[in-house]
Amino acid sequence: MEKITKLREMIEKCNRIVFFGGAGVSTESNIPDFRSADGLYQEKYHYPPEQVVSHTFFVQKTKLFYDFYKNKMMYLDAKPNKAHLKLAELEQAGKLIAVITQNIDGLHQMAGSKNVLELHGSIHRNYCQKCGKFYDAKYVKESPEIPICECGGIIKPDVVLYEEGLDNTIINKSLKAISEADMLIIGGTSLVVYPAAGFVDYFRGDHLVVLNKSATSRDSYADLCIQEPIGEVLGAL
Repeated sequence: MEKITKLREMIEKCNRIVFFGGAGVSTESNIPDFRSADGLYQEKYHYPPEQVVSHTFFVQKTKLFYDFYKNKMMYLDAKPNKAHLKLAELEQAGKLIAVITQNIDGLHQMAGSKNVLELHGSIHRNYCQKCGKFYDAKYVKESPEIPICECGGIIKPDVVLYEEGLDNTIINKSLKAISEADMLIIGGTSLVVYPAAGFVDYFRGDHLVVLNKSATSRDSYADLCIQEPIGEVLGAL
């Protein structure tokens, strides 16, 4: 495929590549995304999913939050796909300087990536709101109803819910990486969630690439757009 060849040539020329990814990176690992035709936001619930994963809902209806979160957002059996593995390989080869992800599944780290900036946190980190004790994802997933700390406090996942702000340290590291990149690959994201989508404005490098199954607001600015599953694209390099 001509576009794959072009992507390969761009990668060969660059040594400060940044990957900016969203839910589409993990769909090939059988984790549903949010906004596609068969995504989470299309399913029917008693409450809209955007409301369920909000800070207010977590505080007021904690059991219902955890029912949804454990069933729909915690996929502990998921394995990295070709996209995750290729990105880890590019980092090890000294080509890729950072993975910036909107995902909370930890699959980039599982694939071997070291410099992963998680904009929305991770299901693998959970803390007691009372004493701060750490709990892993397995403890939360296997807890009946609401996960409770041994001190009696309610455990909260270290994920950014609606109404909560992003971590400033992660934001600053992400913006620095994008601004210093010679190539930015945007993958598996519809670029509609702000402030994350606005990070792309900080890119000043040579090659902007968009790998997404549907069109995005940045396609017209990109040097290369490939509307194919991202695992297949990166796996073919």
